[in-house]
Amino acid sequence: MTSATLRFTSATTLPDGVTERGFVHPGADGEVPGVLWTPAGTPTGLVLSAHGGGQHKRAPGIVDRALRCAAAGLAVIALDAPGHGDRARTADDERFAGEIRSRIADGHDVAAVVASYNALLAERAVPEWRAVLDPVPGLPGIGGEVPVGFWGVSMGSAAGIALVASEKRMRAAVFGLIGVTAGLASAAARVTVPVRFLLQWDDRLVARDAGLAMFDASPQRTRPCTPTRAATATCRPSSSTAPPPSWPDTARPRGPGAGPGLPVLGSGSRA
Repeated sequence: MTSATLRFTSATTLPDGVTERGFVHPGADGEVPGVLWTPAGTPTGLVLSAHGGGQHKRAPGIVDRALRCAAAGLAVIALDAPGHGDRARTADDERFAGEIRSRIADGHDVAAVVASYNALLAERAVPEWRAVLDPVPGLPGIGGEVPVGFWGVSMGSAAGIALVASEKRMRAAVFGLIGVTAGLASAAARVTVPVRFLLQWDDRLVARDAGLAMFDASPQRTRPCTPTRAATATCRPSSSTAPPPSWPDTARPRGPGAGPGLPVLGSGSRA
């Protein structure tokens, strides 16, 4: 993919000098819509921001973190995941979405179904994230090589763990709100960059042991992390102005959480 294949569709300058640009780029399932936020000055890094299940590139949590990152001097790119946002759904997307909603409505566990759907989406999303990185040095508001980090929880972690495990351009990551599977554990074991892992202690979608096992699968875990709501977690490096490579790796989360998890579809807290 070259910069010529990323087509900008809109540009808005916000009051604080942040520029928000909509774009599309080619994907295997058609055009992939995305948003690029750049700070008023030259960015010190780039964050790839992946939304959770049932969300989209402009979900409130995604936009809030993008603006916080821009205030800290970081650029942000968000994409609509396959079958989400402005993208058409495949038959598999419709089937999984219907089954998840039905099981939630009936009070049944959805962990296995969500894990299967996340794995399917990750296979489709990872090449899209990798492709959007190619033209980054030539994009407006960036203008050169920058360190790159990844932020994604819940479904966003499923794609992010696989991406960060295989993409040498990634320098740091934030994952969480996801339970362990054999495939994710294998990918997490290959992650060599600093990682911060977010965990809701009483998440009703992800069992505590499954979340802790997912955290333990990564070798990058040497500093403490406080369990938190996804809604209040922000895309921040360890200091307010440092680029993504300074994000700390973290220790196994312990202690009571901030509250229960929310349904993976239609939940703003898992964006």
